[in-house]
Amino acid sequence: MIAFISGVAVDRGIDYVVVDNHGIGYQVFCGNPEMVTLNESIIFHTYQHVREDAIILYGFVDKRELDIFRQLITIKGVGPKTGITILSRFSGEDIIRAIDQEDMAFLKKLPGVGPKMASQMMLDLKGKFVASDTPSTKHVAMPLVDEALDALADLGFKKAELNNIKQELSLLNLDSVDEMIKEGLKLLHSRKRGL
Repeated sequence: MIAFISGVAVDRGIDYVVVDNHGIGYQVFCGNPEMVTLNESIIFHTYQHVREDAIILYGFVDKRELDIFRQLITIKGVGPKTGITILSRFSGEDIIRAIDQEDMAFLKKLPGVGPKMASQMMLDLKGKFVASDTPSTKHVAMPLVDEALDALADLGFKKAELNNIKQELSLLNLDSVDEMIKEGLKLLHSRKRGL
């Protein structure tokens, strides 16, 4: 299974982004592709859906959204297309809160979700996630940095290279792992070029 794709976003459509990874263009279906900046580096955490006639990649810039997506598609009647549509219109955190608070009115607003499916969501998913608060204080910075460095190590960067940028990355006061990864890539590439 393909866990993530990293590369340069070279094209996008209504529901997908094409990521150039070493000369191969991967079509990654995602919510809100218009938010992706073309000709910039991107990492998608992916769900690989295999059908008889196709292998489809669904991508998320936030790993937590991928985890929520994986849970959503365990619900009978929610396939990957419905799951990605739901997460393109509503945040995963709002969906988790609605499930945990049994907010039927909110759940029925989700695309393709009626009363029966909303009830099934609450039955199957209540308590499966802890809704997270938006990180806003510096005490969360180091875990974010460490997670970003782990992702960069998975991309093949050496430990010594990563240790060289760790301090600088921790001073940037960024709020998400994805932002940390992007900035980490910029720092690593600028050092390789000797800038």
